Amino acid sequence: MIHWVDLPPVWLVFFIALAWGQSVLLPVGGVLPTEPFGFALIGTGAALMVAAVVQMYRAKTTIIPRHDASQLVTGGVFSLSRNPIYLGDALVLAGFALYWGAWPSLVLVPVFMWLISWRFIEGEEAKLRHAFGQAFHAYEKETRRWL
Repeated sequence: MIHWVDLPPVWLVFFIALAWGQSVLLPVGGVLPTEPFGFALIGTGAALMVAAVVQMYRAKTTIIPRHDASQLVTGGVFSLSRNPIYLGDALVLAGFALYWGAWPSLVLVPVFMWLISWRFIEGEEAKLRHAFGQAFHAYEKETRRWL
């Protein structure tokens, strides 16, 4: 059970719930309407995640964190970010905070990014370095971790 609790989507839902809680329990007024920006970020993040999943599926490699990748995917959205799914998660989190007018919850975005880097990305990248050697090293030099 604990293995399934420690997955990125679970962490994303937890952080989204924190933003929602802030919007309900500690609402803040805003001068500008943030809903359209929030909706745009949610859509962009979701599209980025779907594009990355499709690319990984086509490459016949896993999307499950901590599983061994069979292919190194470097094109498409992976040329923008080494972690487009996690970047999409961060955009979705920021989008919900803006959609709900919970702009103080935007502070959760860098916290979420740090947590995901620490809990998942560092280990995943170590496995990719080991599995793909020079190819991953070249990709790592060329493409940033987040954006």
